[in-house]
Amino acid sequence: MTVPTKTLPSGDELPMIGFGTWELEGETVQKSVQAALETGYTHIDTAEGYMNEAEIGETLADADVDRDDLFLTSKVLAKNLHYDDVIASCRDSLEKLGTDYLDLYLIHWPNPAISVRETMHAMETLHEEGLVRNVGVSNFSAYQLSAAQHVSDVPIAVNQIEFHPWFQRPDLVEYCEDTDTVLEAAAPLGRTEVFEDEVVQELADEYEKSPAQIVLRWAIERDVVVLPRSTTPEHIADNYALFDWELSSEDRQRLDERDRNEPVYDTPARDWESDVWGIPQ
Repeated sequence: MTVPTKTLPSGDELPMIGFGTWELEGETVQKSVQAALETGYTHIDTAEGYMNEAEIGETLADADVDRDDLFLTSKVLAKNLHYDDVIASCRDSLEKLGTDYLDLYLIHWPNPAISVRETMHAMETLHEEGLVRNVGVSNFSAYQLSAAQHVSDVPIAVNQIEFHPWFQRPDLVEYCEDTDTVLEAAAPLGRTEVFEDEVVQELADEYEKSPAQIVLRWAIERDVVVLPRSTTPEHIADNYALFDWELSSEDRQRLDERDRNEPVYDTPARDWESDVWGIPQ
């Protein structure tokens, strides 16, 4: 099955579906990534904060796959956005993943306590040294993305955000489209909550697809890269089987109309002293 791609400013091709690994650890993440590779996934998404890079690295080392055929993404924690910390975090991720470079490196969350100019300078250094081929951000609003773009000398290729039928964020989507920033959907299934949606259920029955397939196909038709996560080989394979069928324009519109502006994780409140931000009072 041929997976469509998005062309990044570097010329690299980003597959429209990747395998998400949030909250997958130990043997679970290894078996899940192995199942994803066997299914055909070539795009793997992880993060410093997921605490699973070493296990993923071991799986990739044992897999019969050429590094040049993979697209690997990792992210730096929000508490590590000072210049030296970004460099150290990236090098640590590379070592754990067992690779000389990342295809994409993201700021996992914006941190208002650390200058985005300093962070982007570190990202530029990593890019210049060839350790990172493309840079991006995650969970950035249009305002935050605009500021980062303003101070960065390297193109910000991607913004990975919460995006699903119940949380469609039209203003942010429009800004990313206007600035040629590729959108990636973290939690594209709304952490399975959107499966309860009556329109999703009706379309799953009509198309003889799973609710996950309906939601993922809808996002791809919205030109959004999807990063579904699963630990079940059957679901991993089903989530990948998106590219030999399509939704009608009428059914896509029905899902467009399901927006509730209702996030499952990207909420305003933050625990600023947590392991993600580490900001003392």
